[in-house]
Amino acid sequence: MREPRPFATVCGLLLSGLLALLAIAGPRFAGAGPADQHTDFVYAPPMLPRILDAAGSVRRPFIYPLRLEDRLEHRYSQDRTRTMPLRFFHDGQILSVDRDPSAPWFPLGSDALGRDLLARLAVGARLSLGVALVAAVGALLAGAAAGSVAGLAGGSVDDMVMRVSDFIIALPAVYVVLALRAVMPLVLSAAQVFWTLVLVLSAVGWPLAARGVRAVIAAERNREYAEAARAMGVSRTRLLLRHLLPAARGFLVVQATLLVPAFVLAEATLSYVGLGFGEAYPSWGAMLREAGQGRAFVEAPWLFAPALAIVISALAINLLAAERNPRTRQSPTP
Repeated sequence: MREPRPFATVCGLLLSGLLALLAIAGPRFAGAGPADQHTDFVYAPPMLPRILDAAGSVRRPFIYPLRLEDRLEHRYSQDRTRTMPLRFFHDGQILSVDRDPSAPWFPLGSDALGRDLLARLAVGARLSLGVALVAAVGALLAGAAAGSVAGLAGGSVDDMVMRVSDFIIALPAVYVVLALRAVMPLVLSAAQVFWTLVLVLSAVGWPLAARGVRAVIAAERNREYAEAARAMGVSRTRLLLRHLLPAARGFLVVQATLLVPAFVLAEATLSYVGLGFGEAYPSWGAMLREAGQGRAFVEAPWLFAPALAIVISALAINLLAAERNPRTRQSPTP
């Protein structure tokens, strides 16, 4: 009988599914596009769906439109004289309301230019998580290749690869990432920024993977099954790919759970200081840079939703990794 999944794994799957839903279908829940500006709705508060009207009656899900009370203080009130029912799978949107320029819908509120925060958060999920995932894959592939060559060849090749990895690991990672990005052109397109960040983060992250894979390969190459494969005339490439490298699979999975959250935070840091995505491409770091300006924390605390998204992404990956940690697993009852 299959054992039930641990609670941590279930929570990790739910949070990961939430992030995936935000990245894939987030814009289809938003009331407007990520670049659409509504100058009459600057710092508009979140407009959450309701099922109870002002009289206490149960109705199909709806929202109350906002009414601007004070433009300077960004004070709004709900117009309870009319309701806007929510529509499901209408006009290409999963969830929407009737299009009305005078009463737009902001599920998570708006920013300093009157742009829909949910739409921008969804685009940011695609950029930030995309950079982190691709960079983690690149770092793991480079680290696995370097560690395999070092562990299988040994000797001077092993020493050279390990000394290079030691040098990179000894450097302060944050300053190395900032320096590598700073020497590159500042004005880049979105695709160029994406692949530049992937290259920089992969260059910093591969040594840890290489050291672990090298240790596994060096330990496994002298075992009986490896010696038997050599005696049968198996080539070194086949020995590595078919027999030795699969032994490092568990280490690489654990390493991925460490790299992805670190790279999400690194991308947010680079974009926050102006070395990542610009304002036109709202990654989570770029959104936090905008939220940190002015009195947003007092006037519109919902602008710090990207910070919560970063925390959720790190938490989801760590919860999923808990199942693979032997210290967190309970031994099965005999």
